[in-house]
Amino acid sequence: MRKAGLPFINISQPCEMSAPRKGKRMPEGPFKVYSLLLVIAILLTTTPGFGQRSRAQYPVYLSRACFSVNVGFINYPFTNEHMEPGFVAESITIPHTAVRLSLYGWQFSDYLSMHISYMRPILWVNYHDINGERNRKSVWMNIAGLTAVPQLPLSDRFSVFGEFGLSIITRNGFHVNHVTAMRDVSYASILLGSGFTYRLGGSWELMVHGGWTPANKKARQPYSTFFFPGIKYRLSPLSEEKVAANTNPAIFFPKNQIQLGISTNAFGYGVNAFFSEGTIPVFWGGNAVVERGIALSYMRNVFHGRKIFALDFGAAVSYFETDQVRTPFYTLAIFPVLRFTPLRTRPADFFFFYSAAGPTYISKALIDGVDTGKRFTFHDFMGIGMVAGKNRTLSAEIKIGHYSNGNLFPQNAGVKIPLTFALGYNF
Repeated sequence: MRKAGLPFINISQPCEMSAPRKGKRMPEGPFKVYSLLLVIAILLTTTPGFGQRSRAQYPVYLSRACFSVNVGFINYPFTNEHMEPGFVAESITIPHTAVRLSLYGWQFSDYLSMHISYMRPILWVNYHDINGERNRKSVWMNIAGLTAVPQLPLSDRFSVFGEFGLSIITRNGFHVNHVTAMRDVSYASILLGSGFTYRLGGSWELMVHGGWTPANKKARQPYSTFFFPGIKYRLSPLSEEKVAANTNPAIFFPKNQIQLGISTNAFGYGVNAFFSEGTIPVFWGGNAVVERGIALSYMRNVFHGRKIFALDFGAAVSYFETDQVRTPFYTLAIFPVLRFTPLRTRPADFFFFYSAAGPTYISKALIDGVDTGKRFTFHDFMGIGMVAGKNRTLSAEIKIGHYSNGNLFPQNAGVKIPLTFALGYNF
């Protein structure tokens, strides 16, 4: 076992992307991915909001956005028939509590909206004692959706709605004695639903939502039905008075930031474990583990409140080496950052931040023998930091990170990034 050391990037060892060999051209596909990521990053980070007058006002892509959280009942009647022939379980446990998140919605009008959603059970389905052996095998499953939601207001507060669109159903199966007993599947289907909302006042609404996805005989996947109460939050452009209140030249929010970060496991993975497995489980770990790395990022503030809250968008390129056999890989990511600055003093302002679900290209999917899924994944990170100096031009951060695909693909082992120390310049 090699001892953890301070990061040193071995430039003599090539960073492979599907292991291109000498004398052969790099495949064009990744360059198209890079170009797309760069274009999206430029659009998100170089314009405050397509005509937005001030960072104290919501950018256009948030001015009519809506988000919702639902927790309720899901049913998918898994049986022995959904395993491969020759396998029989003595019992099957099907937990029914699930969560559904509307990750992003756009309210075109009072009569139509669009939603990107993610739904999964809190606990996985379990098959027990297969073929007479004492065992327990889990079925990981989730449903992502892209749906249109027509709605009909019946009064000032009460509306009914329908839902229809595309769903991506992903299932991670299992093996028994090294033989596939339930296949991994990922396929497109339909999602239908309906419900009602009740406006509480302001931007908040109560909602009740039910829906269905059909069975798929070829994939050996049962139908799903769900019934979720929840809460919905709508954004709308801020008033001139609110914008004026948020515009305080004495309160500093960095507009642009360039940052260099160094990741190292010299201090172990205790912080990662604390926030993913320990007392405060608000983050994720990973079966593929990074030893060291380096990252260059750019972030731009697109909105800030009066004193504490800020929303940034950023783009980053990172290079890592793993903890086991020093496997090299790199990532290209764009991401949102929620930043909170509760403490402001004369020498420095102190903040904490959280970022999740930043679309990312990762150069390898098989890392140290661990299958992390596909080349498309998501970047997540969280940490603390400060801005200092007379004009607040310097920043310093400590954070942990994570890459995983959110179970969009059957394999999702995840990549754990240890403590990262970053220095930045604000302008």
